[in-house]
Amino acid sequence: MAHADAAVVGNSETRPKPPPIPLSEIALTGIYEISKILNAPNRLETTLSNVLNVLSSFLQMRHGVISLLADDDVPDITVGIGWNEGTDERYKARLPETAIGQIVATAVPLVAEDVATHPLFTTDATALGADGDVRVSFIGVPIRIGAKVVGTLTIDRVWDGHSVFRLDTDVRFLTMIANLIGQTVQLHRVVSRDRDRLMAESYRLQKELSELKPARERKKVLIKGIVGDSPALRSLLEKITIVAKSNSTVLLRGESGTGKELIAKAIHELSPRAKGPFVKINCAALPESVLESELFGHEKGAFTGAINARKGRFELADKGTLFLDEIGEISPAFQAKLLRVLQEQEFERVGGNHTIKVDVRVVTATNRNLEEAVSRKEFRADLYYRISVVPMLMPPLRDRRSDIPQLAGEFLRRFNGENDRTLTFDARAMEVLMGCGFPGNVRELENCVQRTATLAHGPSIVMDDFACRRNECLSAMLWKGQSEIAPQRLRPAIPLPVLPAAAAIGASAPPAHQPVEDSAPVYAGAGAAPANRGEIPDRERFIEAMEKSGWVQAKAARMLGLTPRQIGYALKKHGIEIKHL
Repeated sequence: MAHADAAVVGNSETRPKPPPIPLSEIALTGIYEISKILNAPNRLETTLSNVLNVLSSFLQMRHGVISLLADDDVPDITVGIGWNEGTDERYKARLPETAIGQIVATAVPLVAEDVATHPLFTTDATALGADGDVRVSFIGVPIRIGAKVVGTLTIDRVWDGHSVFRLDTDVRFLTMIANLIGQTVQLHRVVSRDRDRLMAESYRLQKELSELKPARERKKVLIKGIVGDSPALRSLLEKITIVAKSNSTVLLRGESGTGKELIAKAIHELSPRAKGPFVKINCAALPESVLESELFGHEKGAFTGAINARKGRFELADKGTLFLDEIGEISPAFQAKLLRVLQEQEFERVGGNHTIKVDVRVVTATNRNLEEAVSRKEFRADLYYRISVVPMLMPPLRDRRSDIPQLAGEFLRRFNGENDRTLTFDARAMEVLMGCGFPGNVRELENCVQRTATLAHGPSIVMDDFACRRNECLSAMLWKGQSEIAPQRLRPAIPLPVLPAAAAIGASAPPAHQPVEDSAPVYAGAGAAPANRGEIPDRERFIEAMEKSGWVQAKAARMLGLTPRQIGYALKKHGIEIKHL
């Protein structure tokens, strides 16, 4: 028995240690972790800083810096571990200019085992922390978009006697990371250019809207199927006639039941695409897997039950208009797929690998506060910019109460035609409708008229025919709880970093007696206050430069011929809040 115990102890003492993890496996894990960071929808500087944070856990390094170049090869973005706004200069101080210049010019990695003795670091060795007792090594690799070098990824470390083989391994690893960074930078730049184009288009349309003639000179706009003559509705219809002429993406915002689908169809019918198809889909009504097939189509055998190939809504809407209702309800994963289609107007069917090109104008709608969803990272900011080129707010029925008699009369006429009746409204009956809140807006008014007409006993609808006269109207209780908060439903939770110079068309519908000030910036949420006209003109010049540069201070400084320090001072002086896009 003693021998057996001894044997067990001996086995545990002589058990071989597990082999070290191969460097190739460590590198693969590092690439996987970094690819996840690069796919996250964050600001580019934040993403690159997070990459360096992860990189430091896979490589022996003291500091890491990613520097991206502008079109004139001047450093545009410089980030390091723990980057935050205003720290660019601190990281630029760690960039050896001569060595970086060689990496950019030759597009070849650079390795220096000891920067103190390397000819390219004659004036920069001290900045990297090298002195008599500390030997510092340096590795720098180019970041490319195609064949063009757009930046560098560099690290430095205290030399610990590692072999040249280890340095070569690190160079290969960093080169792979730099290639992934290059793809991400390219995507960000494409999105940025696309956003700038969309903002310019939105600004042009807003300028057209602001130049509308005074109300007394305007010709009344009539659109088939849209009933009413209230100031709020007339203002909306005038905007529709202008917006319909372009191909810009429109975002219809407003409460449920305000007629967003009807307005979307009107935009289509007044546009040059009127002879093309008008296709609609409710994004909230379908699960993500079904929605993808519905929008993009599928190939035969793509999934169980796909016995034939089928075209999606994008293909069916080619040369026409696609209306995406409840756009705010789609999942973050599907938002990325939709963004690509909206930007490139191309996609593949589910289960297919053939790229299909389409020409589709997209109109979207939501009753959600998308700005708040963006701030909570529930909705992608890049998709928000893409769909919100021309945001238009649908006025609720409480803001167009003078339209109630016309709407009620139209709904009763339809009911009579469908049911072979000749009902009319008693004079007192219309007083009941004018006194109702209708939290469900036009849709609820239509339901009320149809329900009351169905149960009416005489040739006319009278006061006592309405459910609210008998305390049987559930909507009356709903209205009581919502009447005070409903006007705030679309108010954003934060100041919005969206569009310049009143570019958010129709974002806030002012009362008829309150004219819109043409030069006042308007944010995309209802109720946002216009800028103070009393402020000095220089402030507007700084804001314009910041917006054109995507709120990157270094870019704005170059545009204005200033240093980053000067523009930072000016922004503080004028109280301009930095927007993080």
